[in-house]
Amino acid sequence: MHPYKRSQRLRVLLREEVADIILHKIKDPRLGFITVTDVELSDDLRVAKVFVSVLKAEEKQITLQILNDAKGYVRSEIAKRLRIKIIPTFEFLFDDSIDRGFRIDQLLREIKRTSEEV
Repeated sequence: MHPYKRSQRLRVLLREEVADIILHKIKDPRLGFITVTDVELSDDLRVAKVFVSVLKAEEKQITLQILNDAKGYVRSEIAKRLRIKIIPTFEFLFDDSIDRGFRIDQLLREIKRTSEEV
């Protein structure tokens, strides 16, 4: 028996496959450097929320638009690659956890600097 649910194993597999599809199959020159950070699956495995981050913040909206326009293509590619009964519908969202992490790090450095001055 596996130590975790099937949805968790499928989530990891989908993250890898979607990242590969974005990197090698979607040929849009407007796409910059994209990282698929996480995939959340509903319990019934019908909806997959794909979280992405981009290198340049100004490309965030156009990247999400391109990816959401290509979600049917991504779904068909996943259907070809994986042998699963239900192919989830995809929703691409921006992952702001990296930005929040940078902000927290910046605040901690500022606190450390002010405590050393006192």
